[in-house]
Amino acid sequence: MILMTIEKKIRELYQVNPKTRILVEKIHEKAKLLEEEGYDNIRIMNFCGTHEWTITHYGIRTLMPENIELIAGPGCPVCITPGHYVDILTDLSFDEYTVLSYGDSYKLPGTRIKGIRSLFDARLHGGKTEIVYSFYDAVKKAINNKDKKYVFFAVGFETTMPSTAVPLVNNMVPENLYILSAYRLTPPIMKYLLEKHPEARLSGILAPGHVSAIIGANSWLFLPRDYGVPTVVAGFEPLDVLVAVYYILDMLLSKKPSLINEYTRVVKPEGNIYAKEMIKRAYKIIDSYWRGIGIVPSSGAIHREEYNNRDILHILGIEDKPMKDVLPGCRCPEVTLGLAKPTDCPLFLKACTPSNPYGPCMVSSEGTCKIWAENLPIRIK
Repeated sequence: MILMTIEKKIRELYQVNPKTRILVEKIHEKAKLLEEEGYDNIRIMNFCGTHEWTITHYGIRTLMPENIELIAGPGCPVCITPGHYVDILTDLSFDEYTVLSYGDSYKLPGTRIKGIRSLFDARLHGGKTEIVYSFYDAVKKAINNKDKKYVFFAVGFETTMPSTAVPLVNNMVPENLYILSAYRLTPPIMKYLLEKHPEARLSGILAPGHVSAIIGANSWLFLPRDYGVPTVVAGFEPLDVLVAVYYILDMLLSKKPSLINEYTRVVKPEGNIYAKEMIKRAYKIIDSYWRGIGIVPSSGAIHREEYNNRDILHILGIEDKPMKDVLPGCRCPEVTLGLAKPTDCPLFLKACTPSNPYGPCMVSSEGTCKIWAENLPIRIK
């Protein structure tokens, strides 16, 4: 039954685009040549959670040669959002504020083991929390309810930062709407991973397409230049992923690591100049804490002084102080850094499931644990 399920996925993959089969054959040819040169364990990390979904859903790991391992990386912003932010917001929801959140972060657990652990739990117990689909929705809600106070939970990477930066710069945020900025920047975490965790042994990197559409493909030049790691900015179709893997193998074979932008239909070398300018005007870059990982230099964003009147932490005088937020038994930090698989965690699909997430990696649609849980069976190498 399991084999039939995998075969069905692969058959669908080949039927949608017959070129896929040809590309897989070429990947095997390259992998064999690399094996002859001593590359017996080629570890390629995809940064983006959407890449991981494509790889897992279509069973792409089952198509890979034995000497190639596809690894999920830190591409889930919800997974790395500090738990104490959730604690702060759940408390505020029982005060005079209504907390607005994306659906992906609505069930994100805070640091508490028992009781009210998430915004979802807070609502069940009478807290004022709601799901919105965008910051624009939050703005409209605040405008239409001027007698209420709202706090928007701003979770995300560079992809979602313009959604708050543009209204802030253009003075479009109503006075009764505040922001808790949990934004994190992506290039710094890859630098941190390569320098602090050499045991990850990365042979190549699939850079995130969505993020790169904002910051530009050239933002990843440091990976091949400074660390000698072949890097491909890739799209999210199965063929995009396979082309990216092929490019990485080709660079390894030629011993010429470089940056290739496979996703040229969306990503420009310089990115979205307007969006980057708005981000720069609204936020300043600081060293920031990543959940269960630690302080990552120059990886976070806080409001510039002229926008502190919209920053809920500043207004309430709450110190942004990291707290212990690795829940007992949870291996999400290791999964996030590509140092463990979801199946290495003793809680996976036992005490931690998509319907009842215990750790942060099981919450978001971009979380590796949730992707694996919802797209099993997969081959585990």
